Amino acid sequence: MKRLFFIFLLVAFISPSLFLYTNEAQAQTVSESQAGISISPAIIEPDDAIEPGSSQQYSVTIRNLNSGSQTFYISSKDIVDVKDGSAPVFADGTEEKTGMELSSWMKLPITQVTLAGGVSEEINFTLDVPADATPGSHFGSVFVSVDPPEVEHKNGAAVGYKVANIVVVRIAGDAVDDANIRQFSTDRFFNSSKNIDFSVRIENTGNILVRPVGPVEVHNMLGQKVDTIMFNAEQQSAVFPGRVREYKFNWTGQGAGFGRYEAVISAVYGENGAKKTMSSTVSFWILPIKIIGPALGALAFILLVTFMFVRVYIRRTLAHLSHGQARMMNRRKNKGLSSSLLLVVVMLTVTALFMVILLALFA
Repeated sequence: MKRLFFIFLLVAFISPSLFLYTNEAQAQTVSESQAGISISPAIIEPDDAIEPGSSQQYSVTIRNLNSGSQTFYISSKDIVDVKDGSAPVFADGTEEKTGMELSSWMKLPITQVTLAGGVSEEINFTLDVPADATPGSHFGSVFVSVDPPEVEHKNGAAVGYKVANIVVVRIAGDAVDDANIRQFSTDRFFNSSKNIDFSVRIENTGNILVRPVGPVEVHNMLGQKVDTIMFNAEQQSAVFPGRVREYKFNWTGQGAGFGRYEAVISAVYGENGAKKTMSSTVSFWILPIKIIGPALGALAFILLVTFMFVRVYIRRTLAHLSHGQARMMNRRKNKGLSSSLLLVVVMLTVTALFMVILLALFA
C-alpha cells in the first residue's frame, strides 16, 4: 500500500494536468496559464445600441499556448447569470428562456481549428439580430475547448481545457434602465479605528446592464465631512438584469477617530445624458480602545479616590456636628443617603468632564 501511494504521488507530481477540471459540472472560464488557450478580446461590448433586424461583424483571436499542435472546438453559449459577483454562468440548455439570450444570433464560420504551438488565428463571426429581438441587454460568449461540445454534453462534465470571452450587446428599443440600493451596511457597528469595511447590495430591476459608480462621503458626529472615496470607479463592475449584486469596499481614514460617523453613498448609473442616481446612508461608531481603555482605567482610579475622600470627609463632618443623642440618630439615618447622593453627583461630573475631553481631542 505504501508503494502504491508513493507511485500515485509521483505520477500526480509529474503530470498534474491529468487531474485538472475532471469534476466540473458546468462550463466556466479558466486562466490562460492553466488552459493553454487564449482568446481575445476578453469582452466584446459595443458602445452603441444595435437595431433589430441588422447584422454586425465581430472577431476573436484564438492562440495555442502549448508547444505542440492542438485542435480546438469553437461554439457559442448564452450567459444566464453572474456567480459570486463576477464569474459568468453559462447556459447548459436546461434553463428557462429569459429573453436575454444571444448565442442563436452568433454565426460562426467554423466549428474547429487546428493550430501549431504558439500560433494564433483570427476568426470573424456575424451577429444576426432578429427583427423581433427584445430591447435591452443580451449576453453570450464564444467558447473554445479541446473537446467537442457533444462530448461534454454526453459526459455531463467538462473533461478538457476551455476558455470563453463575454459578448454583451444592447438592442435598441424600449429599454428599462432602473436600479436601486437594497442594503448599505458595515461589517461592524462599533469599530476601534478608521478602518471600515462597507457592503452595498444593488438590485438591477431593468433589462439592461448597469454599472453603478459614485462617491462615498464620510461625516463625523459634528456633521463635518472627513473623507470621500470612490465606489466601483476602477473595476466598473456591472449588475446583471434582474439580479442583486453585492459590492464590498474599504475606507481607511487618517488619524484617530471617536464617536458616531455617517457614510453616504451616491451611486450614478445609466447612459450619458440620462444619468440616474441612487443613494443610501449608514451610521457606525469609532471607539479607539487603545486610547479609551487606559483612559477608563484612569477614570476608575479617580472615581475610587474621590469616593474614599468623600466618605472620610462625611464621617468627620458628622462627628463634629453631632450634638445630642437624637441629633446623632438623625444624622446616622441620613448618612447613607447623603453619601450616595454626593457620590453620584461627583461620578457624573467626572464622567462628563472625561467625555468633553475625548470630544475635544478626537471629534
